Amino acid sequence: MKLKIDQLLEETQCFQASTMDELEQFRVKMLGKKGELNDLFEAFKTVANEEKREIGQKLNVLKNAVQEKIDVIKNSLETTETVSENTDLTRPVNDFVSGSRHPIALVRKEILDIFSRMGYVVAEGPEIEDDWHNFTALNFPPEHPARDMQDTFFVEKNGVNDIALRTHTSSVQVRVMEIQKPPIRAVFPGRVYRNEAISVRSHVFFHQVEGLYIDKNVSFADLRETLLYFAKEMFGEETKIRLRPSFFPFTEPSAEMDISCNLCGGTGCPFCKHTGWVEILGCGMVDPNVLENCGIDSNVYSGFAFGMGIERMTNLKYTVKDLRLFSENDLRFLSQFS
Repeated sequence: MKLKIDQLLEETQCFQASTMDELEQFRVKMLGKKGELNDLFEAFKTVANEEKREIGQKLNVLKNAVQEKIDVIKNSLETTETVSENTDLTRPVNDFVSGSRHPIALVRKEILDIFSRMGYVVAEGPEIEDDWHNFTALNFPPEHPARDMQDTFFVEKNGVNDIALRTHTSSVQVRVMEIQKPPIRAVFPGRVYRNEAISVRSHVFFHQVEGLYIDKNVSFADLRETLLYFAKEMFGEETKIRLRPSFFPFTEPSAEMDISCNLCGGTGCPFCKHTGWVEILGCGMVDPNVLENCGIDSNVYSGFAFGMGIERMTNLKYTVKDLRLFSENDLRFLSQFS
């Protein structure tokens, strides 16, 4: 019996199978009801008592060896069959195509990074606003055209506490000034909505970044130097700026800022309409009425505010001439910013 066990153990160790059928035949031969191991265990009952310990150990070694051999070969054959059935090994490898950040997101991040280096924090607010935060607190008179249905998407219009999609992120400035004491130094990115015709130059929604600095003895010179630093960081060290008088209800004095055309260097081209200058933002000193509306003493504090359209900045940076491309999700356009 010992010799038989040794022979079967050697046969098991040398056994190889190239198909599941061959493996199954081996399993039945060894472990089936009429298999070799079953016969050996039947014969084990007649073994003398003094030999049972040794032969029993040999039988267990043989049984474990057979089961281990079957498991190893089965796993190997299953892996091979899976590859051969589901994988075409002659097929060329597909290149991995990575996604890209949206150009608006890229420029937004760059703008915020520049102002964060100057100590500005980021604040955000709701896109659906009431009349107070969107208009009244910002010194918009009742007859101002921005309140008209042609410019504003009203959610609820009852003449007392109108609810509308915000037309600028200046509403977030009001919310911050209402709850925070000066000094305040923050930028306000977000999406805004205006009831305009969709065209190459305009859309019903776009993105803004506005900024606010409130403290004691803040001057127009501080505003100019802040915007000059931003322009040079954004468009290059050679960039020049100019400020032109303008009017906004929430700032006084107000100005619009131009930069020297980054395409022609200020010499004149079709992009800048041969003027050498391109408008990028509006700015000014915060009107004292706005400070008072928000609970800030205008006799003690002063400040400046500015606002720019991110689409406009993206146009300048990447020479994108059609605003509609930013919202059409055309992969041929977006893949250029990988």
